[in-house]
Amino acid sequence: MSESRVASDQDRGREKNFAIIGVGGYIAPRHLNAIRASGHRIVAALDKHDSVGILDSYFPDAEFFTEFERFDRHVEKLRRMGEDRRVHYLTICSPNYLHDAHIRYALRINANPICEKPLVINPWNVDALEELEQECGRKINCILQLRLHPALIALKEQIRDEPASARHLIDLTYITSRGRWYFSSWKGDPEKSGGVATNIGIHFFDMLMWIFGDVLYYELHHSDPTRMAGFVKLNKADVRWFLSINRNDLPAQAAGKSTYRSITVDGREIEFSEKFADLHTLVYQDILAGRGFGIKEVRPSINLVHALRYSAAHDAENGHRHPLLSAPALAAAS
Repeated sequence: MSESRVASDQDRGREKNFAIIGVGGYIAPRHLNAIRASGHRIVAALDKHDSVGILDSYFPDAEFFTEFERFDRHVEKLRRMGEDRRVHYLTICSPNYLHDAHIRYALRINANPICEKPLVINPWNVDALEELEQECGRKINCILQLRLHPALIALKEQIRDEPASARHLIDLTYITSRGRWYFSSWKGDPEKSGGVATNIGIHFFDMLMWIFGDVLYYELHHSDPTRMAGFVKLNKADVRWFLSINRNDLPAQAAGKSTYRSITVDGREIEFSEKFADLHTLVYQDILAGRGFGIKEVRPSINLVHALRYSAAHDAENGHRHPLLSAPALAAAS
């Protein structure tokens, strides 16, 4: 990578031009807010759906396209207009199965991609992107916002300072209910979303590996279109995990809510709901400062969820069973 290019992209005093693919989706507003809060602008946005009035609250002057070909033509025109007009960063909030293609597109237009998780669905796509990244001298950035949460940083520091022999028991529970629409969308197709573990669990797996170390062993105990559960042995922790989009799994303490998120370490709840929505801004600030999380960081979690997706479920052993799997309906299905 040339020094001039590094200096250009890390020049925090200059307003940068962003484009975004998937601006009509659920997660896009966090990116819009992060770009604005970081003092930069969106010059072009793409989504096949035109329900994107959210742009008016952030970047009303952004050009909007529903067809990729017209979006591409506009971005190419900007590239030819010089450094101040070209797209410097491409934010990717498209469906999971399109991330790989849109990252490649960003590299072709000489922009640094910023991609929502999962970066890609399959491990071999990571290898190919790493080669392209090295060839073009650009960095592929991924959103791993939990790594910037103060409570989780403090936990990581605590674990780091413990004796090497210390081990912990972790229960990870994440239930985020989805309606029938989910299965008519790309999210309900494992070939497009990667399934439950990839679509809603990958950032939790990444966070746990970041804090407690590499995967030594894993088990899958339950898998159906709405739920997955299993066990992962990390260097410094045993993790019983349960992921669900089924509202019938919500516990009593989540009454009136559509989401329940819990991580306990040795029975002690780790509270990280506060500031959860603001973490994207911190990620963008890191990226714009020349840091950010890249391919090296995302590879382990992609490897794990891919392995789980193609594993056969079997009975839990030696206390590895997540407590929610004892529910009558689930116990019968496991």
